[in-house]
Amino acid sequence: MKTPTRSHLQLGAVALAGASLLAACAGVGRTAPTAPLAAARPGTLLSCSALAASAAPPGTLYTQAVAVPAGTVALGNASVPVPAHCLVQGRMNERIGPVDGKRYAIGFEMRLPVAWNGRFFYQANGGLDGVVVPAVGGIGGGAPVTNALQMGFAVISSDAGHPGSLGPAFGLDPQARLDYGYNAVAQLTPMARNLIAQAYGRGPDRSYFGGCSNGGRHAMVAAARASSQYDGILAGDPGYNLPRAAVAQLYGAQQYAKVATAATPAGLPDLQSAFTPAELQLVSDRVLARCDALDGLADGIVSDVKACQANFDLQRDVPSCSGTRDGQCLTAAQKGALANVFTGARDSAGKPIYSSFPFDAGIGGSNWREWKFSSSQTRDPGAVGFIFTSPPLATRPGGLAFALGFDMDRDAPLIDATDPVYRESAMAFMSPPDASKLTALRDRGGKLIVYHGTSDPVFSSDDTAAWYERLQSTHGGDAAAFARYFPVPGMNHCAGGPATDQFDMLSALVDWVEQGRAPESVVASARGPGTASVNPEVPASWSARRTRPLCPYPQVAAYTGGDTESAASFACRAP
Repeated sequence: MKTPTRSHLQLGAVALAGASLLAACAGVGRTAPTAPLAAARPGTLLSCSALAASAAPPGTLYTQAVAVPAGTVALGNASVPVPAHCLVQGRMNERIGPVDGKRYAIGFEMRLPVAWNGRFFYQANGGLDGVVVPAVGGIGGGAPVTNALQMGFAVISSDAGHPGSLGPAFGLDPQARLDYGYNAVAQLTPMARNLIAQAYGRGPDRSYFGGCSNGGRHAMVAAARASSQYDGILAGDPGYNLPRAAVAQLYGAQQYAKVATAATPAGLPDLQSAFTPAELQLVSDRVLARCDALDGLADGIVSDVKACQANFDLQRDVPSCSGTRDGQCLTAAQKGALANVFTGARDSAGKPIYSSFPFDAGIGGSNWREWKFSSSQTRDPGAVGFIFTSPPLATRPGGLAFALGFDMDRDAPLIDATDPVYRESAMAFMSPPDASKLTALRDRGGKLIVYHGTSDPVFSSDDTAAWYERLQSTHGGDAAAFARYFPVPGMNHCAGGPATDQFDMLSALVDWVEQGRAPESVVASARGPGTASVNPEVPASWSARRTRPLCPYPQVAAYTGGDTESAASFACRAP
């Protein structure tokens, strides 16, 4: 079976046309297609060398502009293809922080292809930002086969206003907090448009914004704050309630510490000992046993996530240990800890702090384990201590000690607090002002696509589903006219897990914005042995190139007969 190409995606859409007829009844949308915005026109780069000598806007410095031949660019552990382009790097708004005395600026790079498709893409990066990642532009999913730059977009990337060398300590600077939350996008967008106009003799016809994780949060914020600047927005695994999710990570660390059976050299509970890989795989297997066939086919994928939560019962379906832990059972204490985490972080009165999580087959994945047992004692304590509390709690001991000492009654409310120095709370500068009301984006003809792995261990897909239901309610049950949410069954955080996690959401977004073709499904493929970038968690029982349709919420992929490894054998239907 071949890896899906663009034509394959179009053929898949035709094969699934019947699903679109059900959309009105399934809650996906009730409207006729809206008139598309005008399609982008191609252009050609005028002169890369001239950009180095061109005048930058006030407060902006171009540090270099160099021609780059067609080839590849290193991105993490991979090399991605890029066309001939002009690389422009620089920084803007340089200053000295008044609180910590550190030097700050918004660092950026733009890659401007010689053969331009007339479009601009803002690449929102993940984590704590702090690094100018190569500006190539993600199309969604794990190990994508192409990128926005290769497709002809002019792409910008930034560090969101702080150097990575500071780690989370940049949160001591009030302005750096705001730049990280939303202001870097506001500053960079007009600068990038000006640079594009200099490079091609005109500005972009269409502008797009995309990212996953914190990049997905950036995208959701842009949908609310920058709707006049972007025609299409792609938000992957969006942590749009990131401060709450980070607190939930600390809550999880506290739950796992209660069942840890070993200690660290520092004498603290070793979270890794709370659950062995075999024990989590047991939970995954029991979820599949109860939920796999709910969508019409036992294939190792739980498509109907909502039905699974009604059918799976941790206490009943996972064996309880009567003696020593052997990987084939869970103790009562382990079940209690896991139930608390999946129910969602809450204070001592039971008031929710963050969303619940759905039980899904990806709980046995390495990414799930890394976020729950490692990041909860490294990345999240730093983010909460320095960035998300007002005033910062950074004077306390860090790491796992911070996580275990964090009080859900006393400390968690500080993510909503302000003081004379930190005048915007973390929830105000990190989250969209009103995520469920996107009237401005809708009214100008803009479109939003959100996707989320249902086994994401840090940002809950339950939270995203609840957001979409609120969006539907706010917009009279017709949000699907401009916004669609695609759950990715089994996928962990942005990629991986037992999932078909390779897909192209960007092309679907462009087609929707410029051609008026709303995405009724998007074909996703597995990355098993022998594929270009292997996902080691693709089960051996699957075809290495298995394909599945990703369906707009609340529809699920239902088996209709034929090859069980092919997306053409499934249709998106109401659950």
